[in-house]
Amino acid sequence: MRFEAKRCGVQFSPPAIVLIYQHKDTNKVRKRIIPVRNFSKCSDYSTAAERLKNHPRHRDYLEGVSQSQLERLHIILRDHMQGFSLQHSLASFQLDPDQDLNKLDDDELARKKGQMDRLFERNQRCKDDPDFVYDLEMDFHTKEKCSWDEESDDGF
Repeated sequence: MRFEAKRCGVQFSPPAIVLIYQHKDTNKVRKRIIPVRNFSKCSDYSTAAERLKNHPRHRDYLEGVSQSQLERLHIILRDHMQGFSLQHSLASFQLDPDQDLNKLDDDELARKKGQMDRLFERNQRCKDDPDFVYDLEMDFHTKEKCSWDEESDDGF
């Protein structure tokens, strides 16, 4: 890998991915604007991100950028094409514990699930981690008590 990605963003007009990278041989920091072609408000963001990451001209530069980050950038571009604001797009990636996920459409639900998966992987502890505890027991304080939370005398 000759290039190290430092920052990644979007440019709305014309639609493009903006990559700030450092060349490992010269240590120079440069900016590369990668145009996003054949992408519309109805396009599939995951296919477009994969196609861009595997493009021969951009492959070396985007090697250090994760597929999920490229997908998020394509989602922001697509949302902009559909008329949504940047704040709306960024808010759709945030998790709200009080939000009812049953009321979301498939696209927004996929975003929330992706965010939950990333949060789970970040917080996951493996047995090789220095702070790993085998049988960890925790008490979670809930906001309200439910009848099905209480233990019954049935023996179940």
